Formats: sequence, structure tokens, C-alpha cells
Amino acid sequence: MNQLLKSLSVYFQGFKTPLLRQKILFTLGILIFFRFIAHIPVPGVNLELLRQFFSQNQLLSLLDIFSGGTLANFSIAALGLGPYINASVMLQLLTLVFPQLEELQKEGEYGRAKINQYTRIATIPIAIVNSLGMYSILRSQKIIGSLPPLTLIALVLSMVTGTMIMIFLGDLINLYGIGSGTSVLIFAGIISRLPVSLFQTISISDFSNPQTIFNLAIFISLVFIIIFGIVTVEEAILRIPVSYAKSAQNTYLPIKVDTAGVMPIIFAVSLATVPSLLGQFLSKLAIQPLSSIGFALARFFRTDSFVYIFFYFILVIGFTFFYTSVVFKPQDIADELRKSGGFIPGIRPGVATEKRLHYFINRVIAIGAVFLGIIAITPSLVQRLTGITTLTIGGTSVLIVVSVITELTRKIENVVQMYNYEKLTY
Repeated sequence: MNQLLKSLSVYFQGFKTPLLRQKILFTLGILIFFRFIAHIPVPGVNLELLRQFFSQNQLLSLLDIFSGGTLANFSIAALGLGPYINASVMLQLLTLVFPQLEELQKEGEYGRAKINQYTRIATIPIAIVNSLGMYSILRSQKIIGSLPPLTLIALVLSMVTGTMIMIFLGDLINLYGIGSGTSVLIFAGIISRLPVSLFQTISISDFSNPQTIFNLAIFISLVFIIIFGIVTVEEAILRIPVSYAKSAQNTYLPIKVDTAGVMPIIFAVSLATVPSLLGQFLSKLAIQPLSSIGFALARFFRTDSFVYIFFYFILVIGFTFFYTSVVFKPQDIADELRKSGGFIPGIRPGVATEKRLHYFINRVIAIGAVFLGIIAITPSLVQRLTGITTLTIGGTSVLIVVSVITELTRKIENVVQMYNYEKLTY
């Protein structure tokens, strides 16, 4: 409750700050436009059959939550930011293989711009493949008929264009709005779908059955546990003491337990659904070996299966370490400390400091990664025990919503403090 009151106070103060008010209003305008394009459907789809199909498919319902309802509407933004996220993961992995990309990453603003350009180029073929895969799944369910070549090309181009528009909106938020564009758009999509999910849960629940009330109590308790856990981890930091010989100044280097933020969850969800989607596609083929593989993938990677839960857990942990290695570089920090005359007491500057920072970051991030993985799979485990299909969607949604709100609150608080400091200075 104290954290909630603090967040509301920060947002109120931020809205009174002229620069932040402009950023917040700009971000809200982008989100309104996002909701507008989310309701522009691709022609030729029976939306009523599509919504029934999604309500019966847990995996596609989960993907629809993350796309903000654009998938169930089959809008031009149906693919959401999924292809872009997958392209980002692919480019980050390629930097480990190709030294040229790693060197490019170190070239400051120019290097980041080139990496972003390559990511957008890689997004296009991924979006085309995803569009064709989604079309094949819907055609196999007779939700959409066989389209002539030109109509199919128009459908694919519409969906690819929708994804590129989403990327553009995310870039606008990064430049002129508040928060990370990708996270904010996914956050807005989840928030927009939560009332629908809540209404559907209430409408199908039999409150005269004690088991239903018990299951809903578990769900509500799970939500509060996830909120408490995420807020606790978001606020937890390790303070490494740092001294400066010339000024005799003592300070500390903060290392967050959740350095990677919400991105590992977003990456993990994007990839964890691939085996099941591939299985559904292959299972409809007439070629027996491929269809058998498809049925096996679809069965083993259901959202309530232990194989999927374990796979999701490993992906969250892996992406936490991977993303942290991208945003937190001990070698760069050790060099900056050495250049500024800072050192960790008892540790020599340079290589020894770098090794010490590696030691700290690996152990701190291990705690955060395992905790984040447990929080991520807890809804699926409870769903396995209770049979409530909304728990996986609800738990993962709450996980991202709380993380994004916490991140936004921290950024707004920092800007408010800087604004107040400048007022006092001048």
C-alpha cells in the first residue's frame, strides 16, 4: 500500500513538471493511436469464428494478451512486436558469434544505430514467416478460406506493415515519451485486455460451487504474491563500496538484483510459444512424419505441460543472464573507475576490479534470475493443480504490468528530482 501511494504521488508530481507532462501526454497519444490500429481488421477473416477459436486455445489466447487484442481482432497489427523482439534476440546472439557486430556495439551512438537498422531489416522476413504461419493455422481451422496469390500477398504485406508501424510507435515513445517503447506498448496491450479477461472469467464461473471460489481465492492470492515479489526484487540492490584516493570520497556502486528488468520475460514468452505454434502448423500437413512431429510438439508444449513450464523457466533464467551481459559490462565499469581514480577497497584497479565485479554480478543476477523464473512459472504450476486456464495469462500479465509500472515510476521520480534540483540551483 505504501508503494502504491508513493507511485501515485510520483505520477502526480511528474504531471506538474512541464517536461514530464509533455512526455506523458505524448505517450498517451501514441497509445490511443495504437488502440485505433488494433481495431483495423485484415479483410477476409470470420472474426466470430476467430474469437471462438482463440477462446478455446490457451496458447493463442496468451499471444493475444501480449498483442493487446490485435490477434483476436486479426488487425493489421496482429503480429504485434513479436517479430521485432525475435529479431533483437537473434542480433544479440549473433554478436557473440561475429566479432564485427560486437565491435560495432562498442562504437557508441553510431554502432547502436547500425544494430537497430539491422534489427529492423531482420524483422521483415521474420514477420513474413509469422504471417504465413498464422494464415496456415487459420485456414486449417476454416476461419479463413484459401486466398488468391494477390490477396494473400496483400494480407502478408498488411501484417508486416502493422509490425513496422508498432516499431515506429515504440521509437517515438523512446524519443519523445516516457519509458521503454516496447515495454510500454506491451503493457498497454495487456491493460486493455484485462477487463475482457476478467469479464469472461466471471461470466463462466459458477460461484455456487465451493471449488470455484477456492480457485479464485488462489488466483487473487497469487496476484498479490507476484506483486509483492516483483516490487521487492525491483527495489533490491547490492551496494559495492567505492573510494576515491584524491578526494577521500566514499560512495558505492549499485547493482540491481533485477538488472535486466522485464525484458527477459518478454523475450522468453516470445520464444516459449514457438514450439507449440510450429507443432500446430506441422500437425495439419499431409506428410505423416511431419504431422506426427507436429502433434508431439503441440502436446508436449501446451501451456500447462511440465515440458513447457521447464522450458519457460530455463528461457527466463537464460535471458536474464544474457540481457544483463548486454546492459552491464564489468570491463567498461572497471575502466571508468580507474580513469576517475576510483577503486573498490582492498581490490587493485583494472583487471582485478573487473574480476571482482564479475563475481558480484554473477551471484546477484543468479538470485534475481531464479526468483524471476519462479514467479514466471508459478501461475502455470497453479493452473496445473487447479485447472483454471486464466491463471497463466493473468500471472504473466501481472508480472509485466508491475515491472513496467515500477520502471516508469523510477524514471519519473528521477526526472522530478532533477527538475527540483535545477529549480533550486537557478
